[in-house]
Amino acid sequence: MGFPNSDNHLMKERDIAGALRRAEAVLRRRPRTGLHEDAPATACWEGGTRVISHHANGAAIPTDIAIELGGSGDQVSPGWLFRAGLAACAATCIALGAAADGVELQRLEIVASSRSDTRGLLGMLDADGKPVPAGSRDLQLRVRIAARQVGEQRLRALVDAGIRCSPVYAALQLAVPLAVHIDVEAT
Repeated sequence: MGFPNSDNHLMKERDIAGALRRAEAVLRRRPRTGLHEDAPATACWEGGTRVISHHANGAAIPTDIAIELGGSGDQVSPGWLFRAGLAACAATCIALGAAADGVELQRLEIVASSRSDTRGLLGMLDADGKPVPAGSRDLQLRVRIAARQVGEQRLRALVDAGIRCSPVYAALQLAVPLAVHIDVEAT
């Protein structure tokens, strides 16, 4: 999917670049203002294997699993949503970097793919008796990018820098600790 070549698009790129410069100036003066609480994602079980995740702004994303595992198969899986988040976050950061550098992107598409072992989801053991990991065995990002009159090296550097600044990518690289708090309600 490319971007339209219009004056509105160019203005938007300038608006983004200006907003980034202003934010960076504030953060240089007051670095602590950069630390903030992220919007929580609230996942509510709807019955069966269907779950709907809600954002505070009212957005809702339903998920389900494959028919073979008892789901309806009519919604995206939570694993797909994870890959979509990784790809979308990387694309957003690359687009921000392009706007900041005055690069007018013509195309930016990221495909996030992985391989997983369903045995992990089911809590099964491997032949050696160890639990099969439930998560992705590997992740790949395939980036397609184009910009008029911008060399390949500069575009590659833009992609590398954007991915390094991606919060979702950083959470994966840092293996951010997860604290689990359980509230059991009386029924």
